[in-house]
Amino acid sequence: MKTLSLTLTLALCLITLPLALASDSEERPAKKKRPPKTAPADLNRIPFVPVKVTEFPGETDQLDVFLLIGQSNMKGRGVMPPQPLRNPQIIMLHKKTDEWFHARHPLHHVGDPNDFSGSDNAGVGPGIAFAETLIKSQPKTRIALIPCAVGGTGLGKWQKGQRLYEEAVRRAKLALEQGPEGRTRLAGALWLQGESDSNTSERIAAYPARLKQLIKDLRADTGVSSLPFIACTIGELKVESKEARAAINAILLDLPKQVPHAACVDSRKFAADIGDRVHFDTATQSKHGVLFATKYLSLASP
Repeated sequence: MKTLSLTLTLALCLITLPLALASDSEERPAKKKRPPKTAPADLNRIPFVPVKVTEFPGETDQLDVFLLIGQSNMKGRGVMPPQPLRNPQIIMLHKKTDEWFHARHPLHHVGDPNDFSGSDNAGVGPGIAFAETLIKSQPKTRIALIPCAVGGTGLGKWQKGQRLYEEAVRRAKLALEQGPEGRTRLAGALWLQGESDSNTSERIAAYPARLKQLIKDLRADTGVSSLPFIACTIGELKVESKEARAAINAILLDLPKQVPHAACVDSRKFAADIGDRVHFDTATQSKHGVLFATKYLSLASP
Protein backbone atom coordinates (compact mmCIF):
# COMPACT_ATOMS: atom_id res chain seq x y z
CA MET A 1 0.00 0.00 0.00
CA LYS A 2 2.85 2.38 0.89
CA THR A 3 4.48 1.65 -2.47
CA LEU A 4 1.27 2.42 -4.33
CA SER A 5 0.81 5.66 -2.37
CA LEU A 6 4.39 6.78 -3.18
CA THR A 7 3.89 5.98 -6.87
CA LEU A 8 0.67 8.01 -7.01
CA THR A 9 2.39 10.96 -5.27
CA LEU A 10 5.30 10.98 -7.74
CA ALA A 11 2.92 10.75 -10.68
CA LEU A 12 0.93 13.70 -9.37
CA CYS A 13 4.12 15.74 -9.00
CA LEU A 14 5.16 14.99 -12.58
CA ILE A 15 1.78 16.15 -13.83
CA THR A 16 1.56 19.35 -11.78
CA LEU A 17 5.22 20.49 -12.10
CA PRO A 18 5.03 21.44 -15.81
CA LEU A 19 1.79 23.30 -15.12
CA ALA A 20 3.42 25.23 -12.30
CA LEU A 21 6.42 26.10 -14.47
CA ALA A 22 4.13 27.20 -17.27
CA SER A 23 2.17 29.36 -14.81
CA ASP A 24 5.38 30.97 -13.52
CA SER A 25 6.50 31.62 -17.09
CA GLU A 26 3.20 33.30 -17.95
CA GLU A 27 3.35 35.52 -14.88
CA ARG A 28 6.86 36.80 -15.62
CA PRO A 29 6.77 40.02 -17.62
CA ALA A 30 8.28 39.69 -21.07
CA LYS A 31 11.59 41.45 -21.58
CA LYS A 32 11.12 44.74 -23.36
CA LYS A 33 12.89 44.89 -26.69
CA ARG A 34 15.06 47.92 -27.09
CA PRO A 35 14.03 50.06 -30.04
CA PRO A 36 16.59 50.04 -32.87
CA LYS A 37 19.09 52.89 -32.80
CA THR A 38 18.26 54.98 -35.83
CA ALA A 39 21.06 55.60 -38.31
CA PRO A 40 22.18 59.25 -38.42
CA ALA A 41 20.55 61.42 -41.08
CA ASP A 42 23.98 62.25 -42.50
CA LEU A 43 25.06 58.62 -42.91
CA ASN A 44 26.95 58.39 -46.19
CA ARG A 45 25.51 55.41 -48.06
CA ILE A 46 28.21 54.93 -50.68
CA PRO A 47 28.97 51.17 -50.45
CA PHE A 48 32.07 50.05 -48.56
CA VAL A 49 35.06 49.25 -50.78
CA PRO A 50 36.53 45.74 -50.25
CA VAL A 51 40.30 45.28 -49.93
CA LYS A 52 42.67 42.32 -49.75
CA VAL A 53 44.49 42.36 -46.45
CA THR A 54 47.32 40.32 -47.97
CA GLU A 55 48.15 42.88 -50.68
CA PHE A 56 50.09 45.95 -49.57
CA PRO A 57 49.58 49.22 -51.45
CA GLY A 58 52.49 51.31 -52.72
CA GLU A 59 55.68 51.01 -50.68
CA THR A 60 54.03 49.81 -47.47
CA ASP A 61 55.60 46.67 -46.04
CA GLN A 62 54.13 46.33 -42.53
CA LEU A 63 50.56 45.81 -41.26
CA ASP A 64 49.91 47.28 -37.82
CA VAL A 65 46.66 46.14 -36.20
CA PHE A 66 44.89 48.28 -33.58
CA LEU A 67 41.94 47.38 -31.38
CA LEU A 68 39.32 50.08 -30.77
CA ILE A 69 37.56 49.16 -27.52
CA GLY A 70 35.21 50.85 -25.07
CA GLN A 71 31.71 52.29 -25.19
CA SER A 72 29.76 54.84 -27.24
CA ASN A 73 32.40 57.57 -27.45
CA MET A 74 34.87 55.11 -28.97
CA LYS A 75 32.10 53.92 -31.25
CA GLY A 76 31.56 57.57 -32.16
CA ARG A 77 28.52 59.79 -32.57
CA GLY A 78 30.09 62.74 -34.39
CA VAL A 79 28.59 64.21 -37.60
CA MET A 80 29.59 62.22 -40.67
CA PRO A 81 31.80 63.73 -43.41
CA PRO A 82 30.17 64.24 -46.85
CA GLN A 83 32.48 61.71 -48.53
CA PRO A 84 33.97 58.47 -47.16
CA LEU A 85 37.71 58.07 -46.80
CA ARG A 86 39.27 55.81 -49.43
CA ASN A 87 42.87 55.42 -48.42
CA PRO A 88 44.21 51.92 -49.20
CA GLN A 89 46.80 52.45 -46.47
CA ILE A 90 44.05 52.47 -43.80
CA ILE A 91 41.76 49.45 -43.66
CA MET A 92 39.10 48.11 -41.30
CA LEU A 93 37.63 44.78 -40.27
CA HIS A 94 33.87 45.24 -40.57
CA LYS A 95 32.22 44.81 -37.18
CA LYS A 96 29.35 42.68 -38.46
CA THR A 97 30.78 40.69 -41.36
CA ASP A 98 34.50 40.26 -40.50
CA GLU A 99 35.33 41.43 -44.03
CA TRP A 100 38.11 43.86 -44.89
CA PHE A 101 37.29 47.26 -46.39
CA HIS A 102 38.90 50.65 -46.88
CA ALA A 103 38.51 52.27 -43.47
CA ARG A 104 35.84 54.95 -43.28
CA HIS A 105 33.27 56.46 -40.96
CA PRO A 106 31.40 54.99 -39.25
CA LEU A 107 34.13 52.54 -38.25
CA HIS A 108 31.68 50.77 -35.96
CA HIS A 109 29.20 50.16 -38.74
CA VAL A 110 26.90 47.20 -38.01
CA GLY A 111 24.65 47.38 -41.06
CA ASP A 112 25.02 45.74 -44.43
CA PRO A 113 28.17 47.24 -46.03
CA ASN A 114 26.44 47.37 -49.43
CA ASP A 115 22.88 48.59 -48.84
CA PHE A 116 23.31 49.84 -45.23
CA SER A 117 20.26 48.00 -43.91
CA GLY A 118 20.58 47.49 -40.17
CA SER A 119 22.74 50.59 -39.66
CA ASP A 120 22.56 52.15 -36.19
CA ASN A 121 23.61 55.47 -34.66
CA ALA A 122 27.38 55.03 -35.10
CA GLY A 123 29.11 58.17 -36.34
CA VAL A 124 32.56 59.74 -36.21
CA GLY A 125 34.92 58.42 -33.53
CA PRO A 126 38.68 58.86 -33.05
CA GLY A 127 39.89 55.92 -35.15
CA ILE A 128 40.31 57.48 -38.58
CA ALA A 129 42.16 60.57 -37.31
CA PHE A 130 44.39 58.25 -35.29
CA ALA A 131 45.33 56.22 -38.38
CA GLU A 132 45.82 59.27 -40.60
CA THR A 133 48.18 60.79 -38.04
CA LEU A 134 50.16 57.57 -37.70
CA ILE A 135 50.82 57.09 -41.40
CA LYS A 136 52.28 60.59 -41.61
CA SER A 137 54.99 59.42 -39.22
CA GLN A 138 55.13 55.85 -40.54
CA PRO A 139 54.52 56.11 -44.30
CA LYS A 140 55.55 52.51 -44.98
CA THR A 141 53.04 51.11 -42.50
CA ARG A 142 49.51 50.03 -43.35
CA ILE A 143 47.03 50.53 -40.49
CA ALA A 144 44.32 47.95 -39.78
CA LEU A 145 41.57 49.13 -37.43
CA ILE A 146 39.49 46.57 -35.52
CA PRO A 147 36.33 48.28 -34.19
CA CYS A 148 34.94 46.48 -31.13
CA ALA A 149 33.30 49.18 -28.97
CA VAL A 150 29.68 48.85 -27.82
CA GLY A 151 27.64 51.75 -26.45
CA GLY A 152 26.60 51.76 -22.82
CA THR A 153 28.92 48.95 -21.74
CA GLY A 154 30.59 48.91 -18.34
CA LEU A 155 34.11 47.69 -17.65
CA GLY A 156 32.67 44.50 -16.19
CA LYS A 157 31.56 43.50 -19.68
CA TRP A 158 35.15 43.87 -20.90
CA GLN A 159 36.62 41.33 -18.50
CA LYS A 160 38.07 37.99 -19.60
CA GLY A 161 35.29 35.47 -20.18
CA GLN A 162 32.73 38.14 -21.07
CA ARG A 163 31.46 38.31 -24.64
CA LEU A 164 32.89 41.72 -25.55
CA TYR A 165 36.37 40.85 -24.33
CA GLU A 166 36.37 37.46 -26.04
CA GLU A 167 35.10 38.98 -29.29
CA ALA A 168 37.88 41.58 -29.28
CA VAL A 169 40.52 38.89 -28.78
CA ARG A 170 38.95 36.73 -31.48
CA ARG A 171 38.98 39.57 -33.99
CA ALA A 172 42.56 40.53 -33.12
CA LYS A 173 43.69 36.94 -33.72
CA LEU A 174 41.70 36.79 -36.95
CA ALA A 175 43.51 39.88 -38.25
CA LEU A 176 46.88 38.39 -37.31
CA GLU A 177 46.02 35.13 -39.07
CA GLN A 178 44.80 36.83 -42.24
CA GLY A 179 47.55 39.43 -42.53
CA PRO A 180 50.79 38.68 -44.40
CA GLU A 181 52.91 36.30 -42.36
CA GLY A 182 55.92 37.91 -40.74
CA ARG A 183 54.72 41.40 -41.59
CA THR A 184 51.62 41.67 -39.41
CA ARG A 185 51.55 42.60 -35.74
CA LEU A 186 49.07 43.65 -33.09
CA ALA A 187 50.45 47.12 -32.44
CA GLY A 188 48.15 48.60 -29.81
CA ALA A 189 44.75 49.01 -28.15
CA LEU A 190 42.82 52.27 -27.80
CA TRP A 191 40.41 52.56 -24.85
CA LEU A 192 37.64 55.13 -24.45
CA GLN A 193 35.23 54.06 -21.71
CA GLY A 194 34.17 54.96 -18.20
CA GLU A 195 30.86 56.79 -18.28
CA SER A 196 28.96 53.62 -17.35
CA ASP A 197 31.27 52.94 -14.41
CA SER A 198 30.85 56.44 -12.98
CA ASN A 199 27.24 55.67 -12.04
CA THR A 200 27.98 54.11 -8.63
CA SER A 201 30.67 54.45 -5.99
CA GLU A 202 31.14 50.66 -6.07
CA ARG A 203 31.97 50.67 -9.77
CA ILE A 204 34.35 53.60 -9.37
CA ALA A 205 36.15 51.79 -6.55
CA ALA A 206 36.44 48.62 -8.65
CA TYR A 207 37.61 50.43 -11.78
CA PRO A 208 41.41 50.52 -11.21
CA ALA A 209 41.77 46.79 -10.52
CA ARG A 210 39.42 45.83 -13.34
CA LEU A 211 41.23 48.02 -15.84
CA LYS A 212 44.61 46.59 -14.87
CA GLN A 213 43.20 43.07 -15.20
CA LEU A 214 41.79 43.85 -18.63
CA ILE A 215 45.20 45.01 -19.84
CA LYS A 216 46.96 42.02 -18.27
CA ASP A 217 44.55 39.52 -19.82
CA LEU A 218 44.56 41.23 -23.21
CA ARG A 219 48.33 41.10 -23.38
CA ALA A 220 48.41 37.46 -22.28
CA ASP A 221 45.68 36.27 -24.64
CA THR A 222 47.10 38.03 -27.68
CA GLY A 223 50.67 37.04 -26.90
CA VAL A 224 51.94 40.65 -26.89
CA SER A 225 53.36 41.14 -23.40
CA SER A 226 54.10 44.84 -23.84
CA LEU A 227 51.09 45.74 -26.00
CA PRO A 228 50.70 49.55 -25.94
CA PHE A 229 47.42 50.46 -24.25
CA ILE A 230 46.24 54.05 -24.65
CA ALA A 231 43.22 55.30 -22.71
CA CYS A 232 41.39 58.61 -23.01
CA THR A 233 39.57 60.71 -20.44
CA ILE A 234 35.78 60.81 -20.49
CA GLY A 235 33.69 63.96 -20.63
CA GLU A 236 32.95 65.90 -17.45
CA LEU A 237 30.15 67.70 -19.23
CA LYS A 238 27.16 67.22 -16.91
CA VAL A 239 27.16 69.23 -13.67
CA GLU A 240 25.27 66.49 -11.83
CA SER A 241 27.84 63.81 -12.72
CA LYS A 242 30.99 65.91 -12.92
CA GLU A 243 32.44 64.67 -9.62
CA ALA A 244 31.92 60.99 -10.51
CA ARG A 245 33.33 61.42 -14.02
CA ALA A 246 36.31 63.26 -12.54
CA ALA A 247 36.94 60.26 -10.28
CA ILE A 248 37.10 57.95 -13.32
CA ASN A 249 39.39 60.40 -15.10
CA ALA A 250 41.75 60.48 -12.14
CA ILE A 251 42.07 56.70 -12.45
CA LEU A 252 42.65 56.87 -16.20
CA LEU A 253 45.25 59.63 -15.90
CA ASP A 254 47.08 57.62 -13.25
CA LEU A 255 47.19 54.52 -15.46
CA PRO A 256 50.69 55.20 -16.93
CA LYS A 257 52.10 55.16 -13.38
CA GLN A 258 50.40 51.85 -12.62
CA VAL A 259 50.90 49.86 -15.83
CA PRO A 260 53.98 49.70 -18.10
CA HIS A 261 53.50 50.61 -21.76
CA ALA A 262 50.26 52.45 -20.99
CA ALA A 263 49.29 56.07 -21.62
CA CYS A 264 46.28 58.36 -21.30
CA VAL A 265 45.03 61.14 -23.55
CA ASP A 266 43.79 64.12 -21.51
CA SER A 267 40.96 65.85 -23.34
CA ARG A 268 39.31 67.60 -20.41
CA LYS A 269 40.19 71.12 -21.56
CA PHE A 270 38.90 70.88 -25.10
CA ALA A 271 36.13 68.24 -25.01
CA ALA A 272 32.90 69.38 -26.64
CA ASP A 273 29.72 67.38 -27.21
CA ILE A 274 27.06 66.89 -29.88
CA GLY A 275 24.44 68.59 -27.70
CA ASP A 276 23.65 65.81 -25.24
CA ARG A 277 26.52 66.54 -22.79
CA VAL A 278 27.72 62.95 -23.24
CA HIS A 279 28.99 62.23 -26.74
CA PHE A 280 31.97 64.07 -28.19
CA ASP A 281 31.53 66.07 -31.38
CA THR A 282 33.47 65.48 -34.59
CA ALA A 283 36.14 68.11 -33.87
CA THR A 284 36.82 66.64 -30.44
CA GLN A 285 36.99 63.11 -31.82
CA SER A 286 39.46 64.21 -34.49
CA LYS A 287 41.61 65.82 -31.80
CA HIS A 288 41.38 62.62 -29.79
CA GLY A 289 42.64 60.65 -32.76
CA VAL A 290 45.67 62.90 -33.16
CA LEU A 291 46.50 62.67 -29.45
CA PHE A 292 45.97 58.90 -29.40
CA ALA A 293 48.54 58.65 -32.21
CA THR A 294 50.96 60.98 -30.43
CA LYS A 295 50.76 58.91 -27.25
CA TYR A 296 51.17 55.70 -29.21
CA LEU A 297 54.29 56.95 -30.99
CA SER A 298 55.81 57.96 -27.65
CA LEU A 299 55.21 54.44 -26.30
CA ALA A 300 56.41 52.71 -29.45
CA SER A 301 59.64 54.72 -29.69
CA PRO A 302 62.75 52.83 -28.50
